Amino acid sequence: MIEVRELTKTYHKNGAEIRALDGVSFSLAQGGFAILHGASGSGKSTLLLTLGGMLSPTSGTVRVEGADLYAMSRARRNAFRRSAVGFIFQKFHLMPYLTVYDNIRLPLALRGSETGVQARIHAVAERLGIAGRLDHLPGELSVGEQQRAAAARTLVSEPKIILADEPTGNLDRANRELIAQALLEENRRGRTILVATHEESLLSLGSRRFELIAGRINASQQS
Repeated sequence: MIEVRELTKTYHKNGAEIRALDGVSFSLAQGGFAILHGASGSGKSTLLLTLGGMLSPTSGTVRVEGADLYAMSRARRNAFRRSAVGFIFQKFHLMPYLTVYDNIRLPLALRGSETGVQARIHAVAERLGIAGRLDHLPGELSVGEQQRAAAARTLVSEPKIILADEPTGNLDRANRELIAQALLEENRRGRTILVATHEESLLSLGSRRFELIAGRINASQQS
């Protein structure tokens, strides 16, 4: 379960205070699937990074499976993130000198968890329509293929929690559907999923929906 209480994130720029998150509170049960929507600049990416242990909040708490994420030491938090949290980033962060296969394999290698890795990679790549591109470098792929490779890298790790930031932003309709169906399948397998998006076509995916406006959850849009 993810529990967020009075979460704030404040930046200072040119003498001005910018509140990227302003008192965000919500909870998401284990195995839940929620959509976080809002305009560009509303704080969606900041919230996902904070939930995933990658960006310390200014104040407030994030509890995952009962543990206070930011009361942990940095080493313990990093270990927790590697073992339990999977990100699908808006920017792909693919290693340009590694093949698609090795990019997808990388998180498993870092965790020392490579049992059955080849079969897992090929199965996920097949689901996402990039099985024929595994031997290519990222620079040889279209933008949409790179996005699907980044998604495959997360899904093959089988994390308990998936945080996806605009996972279909560079895809056509057919490939948006591939990603959507893959996320639904992961949710059916018991994974907790939070997808940040401003695409209307994705709003019906989750069983819950939150709207973020200027760093605040719109209470009337919690469902």
